[in-house]
Amino acid sequence: MSDDLDPEAVAAALLASIGVLVRRVRQVPVEGGLTLPERGALAQLDRSGPTTSSALARDAQITAQSMGATLGALQARGLVERHRDPDDGRRVVLSVTDAGRQALRDKRNARAELIAGALTGGAFTPAELERLAATAPLLQRLAQNI
Repeated sequence: MSDDLDPEAVAAALLASIGVLVRRVRQVPVEGGLTLPERGALAQLDRSGPTTSSALARDAQITAQSMGATLGALQARGLVERHRDPDDGRRVVLSVTDAGRQALRDKRNARAELIAGALTGGAFTPAELERLAATAPLLQRLAQNI
């Protein structure tokens, strides 16, 4: 690293710029899209696999009642399903349906299309696009090292 670069300044600049990018992309509505709490619960359930509502609430650091309302809305739309726990028939576990996985893919694709549109809108030179492309794997590695 060059002596001119201060790692703390680089970290602050990255955090600020990535934060703005993520917030802007998350604000874009998708037709038939998910609310932020719905998307969070569905994505967590997709990552973790079948689990209980209380476990999802704990992971999201929200009340069980709030998570219950969110999951109820997702279930009503056919995006999650409830099953009795095979090990404990008193418990209910939730899982993502195929429609739920498709809703997550649609949201991700809409975000990628939004960014692609911004990149092809003439605001970036071919050299800048190359620099952005080269930066993506570095950002991934940075995330893995946190």
